[in-house]
Formats: sequence, structure tokens, C-alpha cells
Amino acid sequence: MRVIGFSGSFDFIDETRYAAEYWHDGAAALVEDGEVLFAIEEERLDRIKHSDKFPVLSINACLEHARIRLQDVDLFSYYWEDVDSLRKEKVLLNPYEPLESVDKAAFVRERFRRAWGKEIDQRKFQFVNHHYAHAASAFGLSGFDQALVITLDGEGDGCSGIALEAAGAEWKELRIFSVRNSLGYFYSDLIAYLGYTMFDEYKVMGLAPYGDPERFRSLFRSLYELLPNGEYEILFRNNLPWLFDKLAPRRKGEPFSQIHKDFAAGLQEALEDLAFHILTHFKQVTRQKNLCLAGGVAHNCTLNGKILRSGLFENVFIQPAAHDSGCALGAALHSCYAQGKGTRGHRRLAHVYWGADVGSSESIERSLRKWDLLEFRKETNIAESTARVLAEGSVVGWVQGRSEFGPRALGNRSILADPRPASNKDRINQLVKKREAYRPFAPSVIEEEADKFFEVRAAEQQLEFMLYVVHVKEEKRQLLGAVTHIDGTARVQTVSRKTNPRFWELIQAFGERTGVPILLNTSFNNNAEPIVESIEDAIACFLTTGLDYLVVGDYLIQKKAGHRPQDYLRLAAFLPPYANLYHKKGRSLRGKIADSFYLGVSYSKADQYGRDRHELSQKMHELLSRSNGERPVAEVLTEMGLNGANISRPFIDELIELWSLRLISLGPACELRAEG
Repeated sequence: MRVIGFSGSFDFIDETRYAAEYWHDGAAALVEDGEVLFAIEEERLDRIKHSDKFPVLSINACLEHARIRLQDVDLFSYYWEDVDSLRKEKVLLNPYEPLESVDKAAFVRERFRRAWGKEIDQRKFQFVNHHYAHAASAFGLSGFDQALVITLDGEGDGCSGIALEAAGAEWKELRIFSVRNSLGYFYSDLIAYLGYTMFDEYKVMGLAPYGDPERFRSLFRSLYELLPNGEYEILFRNNLPWLFDKLAPRRKGEPFSQIHKDFAAGLQEALEDLAFHILTHFKQVTRQKNLCLAGGVAHNCTLNGKILRSGLFENVFIQPAAHDSGCALGAALHSCYAQGKGTRGHRRLAHVYWGADVGSSESIERSLRKWDLLEFRKETNIAESTARVLAEGSVVGWVQGRSEFGPRALGNRSILADPRPASNKDRINQLVKKREAYRPFAPSVIEEEADKFFEVRAAEQQLEFMLYVVHVKEEKRQLLGAVTHIDGTARVQTVSRKTNPRFWELIQAFGERTGVPILLNTSFNNNAEPIVESIEDAIACFLTTGLDYLVVGDYLIQKKAGHRPQDYLRLAAFLPPYANLYHKKGRSLRGKIADSFYLGVSYSKADQYGRDRHELSQKMHELLSRSNGERPVAEVLTEMGLNGANISRPFIDELIELWSLRLISLGPACELRAEG
């Protein structure tokens, strides 16, 4: 039985119609008789962070991988049951929207018809409870015969989590956690006081070790009440005025003071207090030795590490894509299990390299030859060559094989560096990632050597998904300056030669040169985009950041010697599908008619920079209006009467900034049109 599970909203890439404030992190997963064949997040393909769009591209990628047609799929399983109420809230109660069918299966069928022009039997659409999809994604891949399964997030299908006792196909529901007591909302609402918003929770987790939780401990403990039997009550809204008395909210972009760090530490401690209250109770009730976790809260790696070290459970399994993208996987697995196809928990997850393959050596070379801003060579031993430049101090973008499913770069779409010099952390944060200086980086270590550098038990040496914060051995902390956090911890990934031989060989080769079989590993992207997926994505990130080298397959790639900003004019410009140009006339403060030019996006919320449009110069607006990806920018500028000395450096800087923010695409002429 073939099942495609999917998550996300029902907006096409140019729409903002449906209740996407609930739906985000779209994805699709192809599962056959309980075996995962392919899975990818929509953001990797449409290039919108946390994409809330209908996952057309992800579903297409599933079909392409399996070389099947839409009608060859037996079931399409969606990660939400209560679809109708959300649609009614956003569409049916809006007088400017046309009335549509309120039947969810008919509605989804219509979306499929619009996307693919195919009529799908309405009986093929299944709707899985949000938290049961989370639970299936965790227990189904845990390898456990039985376990306590807990899901915790912001909200889904009218609750914020569930607790289950699972034994094979038998699942006993123990508790439903209300939205009013959502731990996900508790954390995400309070980080607003630090200038952060939804999806920034992990940043606060990284800030917390710089603070002292004692300063705000009494305040945070007034925001919730622990009750008997693992119950609790969130009192946040009743105490909102107290927070203003204690802490003036930090605005986005303002510096962090110690009070902000202490607030982050107090918030992290409060989350841990609540989580352990829940876990301890259900451990006592079920006496289960195995724990499965999923939901957005399960991405709090500091909490995960403390659960692991607590000894409360003998074995802990956290689904690597614990957020809503993982529900696409869970929905597909749940539907398979419901049909008696596949066994729940029958085999422990070994890897998540389920995405698209970067391609053959020949196809990689063909792609690289199209970019005259690059120079490259094919290496006979790419691991040795890359280890050499890393040991010499270079920062490298590394693209190999099939991409990882989920939010972590696990060695196939990674930025890599020497983990020893503390200066590497600052350099990558500033020149590559372009993010806050305090943010930590993770170490990737070959699993055979993990216990020599990190405080892990033998049973914990398989930490392959970068989900747990563990302690760096005290005598190794100064040595591992770029990956040891201020509190002496690190979010470790252990690398197996069996599951990722090429990444293992690279780390081993680096270890042979330096005595340290570890690499700094962070996701291959800048702060404006999702993790790169294709060769073209990797090249765009390489050319718009301070990376020294790019490695794709067996090819070692550099920016061409003498590379100048003006060289970008040889590329063609093209608007991504989510971007549109606007020209408005309005009155200035003095009452004069003035023109304004800007580029808008179709994201459901303001973009990741806090705005839903980007101002343009008039010349840039004209250039983009004339460009279609078929002609170099320089040629279009000549047509506009601009060339040579008439093309100012500020104009070139504006072009590069737009590309860096991924608000436009640049690439070899004629290439981009085919992609769009």
C-alpha cells in the first residue's frame, strides 16, 4: 500500500486565503507498507522558511522519486482532522471570499484537481488527528515494542498534546492537554519579551545558558501551578501586567542585556519544570521504561538532554522532525498501520536521508559549468581534500547525496568548519549565517570517538539526529572552543560509517590531520532562507555569503579569482513565484504626489524580517519588470540606457541584497525561467 502523507495549508504559492496561522511547515512523505521511501519539506523546494503553502512541490517530488503517477497512490493522508472549522474561520466568514464546499474531503479533492488537473477518488483522502500523527511518527520509528508516548506543541486539532501508552497496535489514551495549558504557547508567547516571535524558540534556548534563572524564578513560578496527578495550570494571562513591571520588552534588533539573558534562563527552567512534572507522573502510572516524544516542544534540545541524563527512562526516542513537517510522515504511517500495513515500532530509525539526491557526477559538472563565476575541480578523494582545507581554517559548504528530512543539517546539506578555534563561531555567525553572535554551533563526531570528548554513556553514543544537549568533557572544552557553549555543553551529532560513509570519512580524515575527529556542523543556509536543497540553492548561498569553499559530490569549488560585485550583472534576474512587483502613487507629508516602488511576498504573515514588502529604487523596479530570466542583467540595463559608469555601486549592492534576502533569483540566463 502506497500512502502519501502531507502537512501545510491549502494556499497555493501565490495565495494567502486559508487559516495558515494554524498551518505551517508543509511537507510530504511517501510510505509503502510502513517503510519510508521519500520525505521532504515544502520549504526546501519553494524556498519559503516554514512554508505554509499547499505542498504541491513536495508531493511532486514523492511521485518523481518513486516514478509513479498521482493515481497510483492508494491513500493521501492529511495531518489534521478539523479542517472545516479552520476554513470557515478564514474563508466562509469572510464576505469577500466565494462560498466553497464545507466537506473537507471534497475541498481537498478540489485543491488536488486545481494543482494537478486530475480527479482523485474522494475516498482516498484520510484525515488523521494532529497529535496522533505526531505520536505515530515517534512510536512508529522508535524500535520499541511498547512505550509512553507524549506529544507537546502549540496547538493542533483543539489540543496542545496527548499522552498515550502504546504497545504494538494497542494505544491507550491517558490524557489530552488543553490549548489553554499549551506548553508550546507558554514558551512562544513569552519570548515576545525578548524581541522574538514564532519559530524563534530555539534562539531563546541558546540564549538561556548566558543567564541566571534565579532572577526571575519567582515570577515564572507565578505563571503556572503544578497540580496533583501530573496536572498543571498555565496562569500566564492573569499575570501579564507583572511582566511589564519586571521587564521592558526588548525590540527586535536591540542588543541583549543581562536581564534578557536571565529572563531566557528563567523561561527555560520553567519549561523544564512543567515537562518533568508531566513525565514523572506518567512514568509512575505506566512504569514504562521507554519514552517517545514528538511535537514542537520536543525540539528543545536542552530539555531533551536533561531527560536523557535524568535516568527517568531507560530509553528515549525523539522523532527528528518533531515539528509539524514530521506530521506528514506520521499521518502516512498512521494510515498504513490502520490498514494493517507495517508494524508500529518494529524498527528503530537509522537515518532521515529521505530527500532528493544531488545527482550524478556528470549532472553536477553540467550544473557547475553554467556558472562562470565559479572555478572547480574534481577530486579523486574529496574527503581528504576537504579535510585539508578545513584544517587550514576554511569554512566549507558541503552537499552530498540525499537531503535530510527535518530542521537539522546532518552532513548532507551542511556548513562545516574546524571546531577548535573559538573565533570560528563568531566568523560563521557574522559572515555566513548573519545572525546573533551568541548562537551556538553543533559538533559532529564519529560515533566511535564520542565518549572521548563528550559525557555520554555507551548506550547514548548513537545521538545521530542532533537532538540532545550533552556536556563536553571538562578537559576538552577549551580545545573545542567553537562548539562548546558557555555552560560547557554541546548539541552533539554522532556520525555512523554505516548510515553516512562519506561524512564519516571526512570527519575521520580531519581527525587524522588534527587529532580531533569532530567538525563544526551547521545548516547550509543564510538567515533568509531554508536549508539548501539543490545545487543551485547551494551556489546562491555560496556566492552571497563568506564561505571559502563549496563541495558538491566530488567537486571542490571556489569563487573565481578576481571575483567582483559587478560580475553579478552577467547573471539573469527572475522573480520567485512568491514575489510580486508593485508601483503605487500617494501623497507625501507635504501633500505632493509621490511614487513608491516595492516588492511584496505572498507569505501568510509578515516575512522573517518583520515586513511584508521591500522598498525598491525606481531603476530596480524597472529592471525587474523587464527581466524574465532569459537575459543577463547587464543586457537589460543597456536596454534601459544604463551601462558602464552609469551603473552605480549602490544599484549593484541593492541587486545583491535582494538576492541575499532571496526576494529575487539570479542565475545563468535561461536557467531560471525553467525553474519558475
